[in-house]
Amino acid sequence: MTDPPDAGTANAMNRLLDIVSRLRGPDGCPWDREQTLNSLKQYLIEETYEVLEAVESDDPVRHTEELGDLLLQIVMQARIREEQKHFTFDNVVNTLCDKLIRRHPHVFGDVKVSGSKEVLRNWETIKSGEKKTTRQSVLEGIPRGLPALQRAQRVQSRAARVGFDWTELKDVVSKVEEELAETKQAISEGDSAGIKRETGDLLFALVNLSRFQNMSAEECLDAAISKFIVRFQRVEQRIRAEGRTFADCTLADMDAHWEAVKNEEQASASVDGS
Repeated sequence: MTDPPDAGTANAMNRLLDIVSRLRGPDGCPWDREQTLNSLKQYLIEETYEVLEAVESDDPVRHTEELGDLLLQIVMQARIREEQKHFTFDNVVNTLCDKLIRRHPHVFGDVKVSGSKEVLRNWETIKSGEKKTTRQSVLEGIPRGLPALQRAQRVQSRAARVGFDWTELKDVVSKVEEELAETKQAISEGDSAGIKRETGDLLFALVNLSRFQNMSAEECLDAAISKFIVRFQRVEQRIRAEGRTFADCTLADMDAHWEAVKNEEQASASVDGS
């Protein structure tokens, strides 16, 4: 059994549902009334990324607002489906509740587990039983539209849940080295198709390396991109301070500025860490 919902939470949710119902109603907002499931897709993606940025900012006020914006997208889609006589928001919530209870027999039933890895294995077993009439593989159902790094990590995680995974970090590292060697070989042979194929394999192996260390490959790359942007902009500032532009600089000049920026960062980090 689960506890009944808090009255305050229920009232807040009902308030939101009523507002969206009015926005979509005959005397509601023209813009909201024009929205369709297809037109809302872009906003769902945008709001999801804004939530992720809010989490990274560690700003609770911003996080609160962005979660609300994301929730609005869910409520809007459910409202449109209700207008189409397909399902209601209550159906969405109850379907989720039933699934959570069903897939957590170690919490809501008498199943015993030794840890999170066994929980994930049980999850996949239960999920496979639910989807047995439509899914033939544990890898089905991963959205094709996910960013490639995230999709790779999801695929690897699904395979790992059923035991198809490396057991030692050194083996994962060896796989990265193997794929790098094969990429170099393709480059030396001038094989364009081979370079593309092996580069993909190398990226896949690097994603596996981050996953094996409980890191998000997407976040690792995003951090590297952000670091590059900051360093590059500092190089730009240094060049402008000299009264020059990139067109006035050789590659050696730019490399020298880049190394200077890196040295400044390292010196700053050393001071901060002392």
